[in-house]
Amino acid sequence: MNLAKFPRYPLTFGPTPIEKLSRLSAHLGGGVEIYAKREDCNSGLAYGGNKLRKLEYIVPDAIASGADTLVSIGGVQSNHTRMVAAVAAKIGFKCRLVQEAWVPHEDAVYDRVGNILLSRIMGADVRLCDDGFDIGIRKSWEDALAEVTASGGKPYPIPAGASVHKFGGLGYVGFAEEVRAQEQAQGFAFDYIVVCTVTGSTHAGMLVGFAADGRARQVIGIDASFTPAQTKAQVLDIARKTADLVELGKPIADDDAVLVEDYAYPCYGVPSQETKEAIRLTARLEGMITDPVYEGKSMQGLIDLVGKGYFPKGSKILYAHLGGAPALNGYAYAFRNG
Repeated sequence: MNLAKFPRYPLTFGPTPIEKLSRLSAHLGGGVEIYAKREDCNSGLAYGGNKLRKLEYIVPDAIASGADTLVSIGGVQSNHTRMVAAVAAKIGFKCRLVQEAWVPHEDAVYDRVGNILLSRIMGADVRLCDDGFDIGIRKSWEDALAEVTASGGKPYPIPAGASVHKFGGLGYVGFAEEVRAQEQAQGFAFDYIVVCTVTGSTHAGMLVGFAADGRARQVIGIDASFTPAQTKAQVLDIARKTADLVELGKPIADDDAVLVEDYAYPCYGVPSQETKEAIRLTARLEGMITDPVYEGKSMQGLIDLVGKGYFPKGSKILYAHLGGAPALNGYAYAFRNG
């Protein structure tokens, strides 16, 4: 496997820490050991998060293309668009963001706080759009690219979540290599890696990275898209293209993408009562903040799967904390009493 041949623009602090969640593990019966890899603490750029790992491999291509404007898309409280705005500021590019109405929300200030507030502060040209949720390529995004060109700019397109970008999976191949080095240092390997899955490239990159040592199926994706068939197909497509890029040397089978579909309800971006309970539990036991859209649902899934005995006794589980906490500001009503 050859990741080193791809140029990488450093945006993160370096390897992210792995933290044992001792109180959560004990609360869930002590049968498994839960650790968190803190991707949410990976950078000083606008609160960081998993999208930066992807963007480290995309930025060199953006600079080489001669572009002057990063153009991307997401929901109103998209973590990804916040990170694109931060990266544009860091490298001296302009930024145009399409924020679609992916989430039915109850907070009156939903489009003025959290991620979208940060993007505006960082100088991004933010445009709200009424289109609903879809992980595919969007007309509103294509229109934004055309508008930047028409106004004399040179756009560089970054799709939702940076996922279907040709280099979108590389960052999380690197994550797997980083975990292997940390495992060697601490003297044990993780039996499972739990990750939230929506647009797919985080899971896909991990799948490829851990396939190198036979652990592709130990990456347990927790769906938060509520469109799991489309999501799983996209994970496999990205994984296969990424495997070719890094010369993995072995095929990716359909069964290599493990996606648990039970926790995305009631829809994308709306936390269930169980999601909110998982957010509170993790915060009160570990002081670790998860969000209502992604990490709250993957944590809900992890907690429930442990309770159901999904993981054999004695398993060491690595929970990938991908970030996203700024979005909590858009859900203040749901947590008005804590």
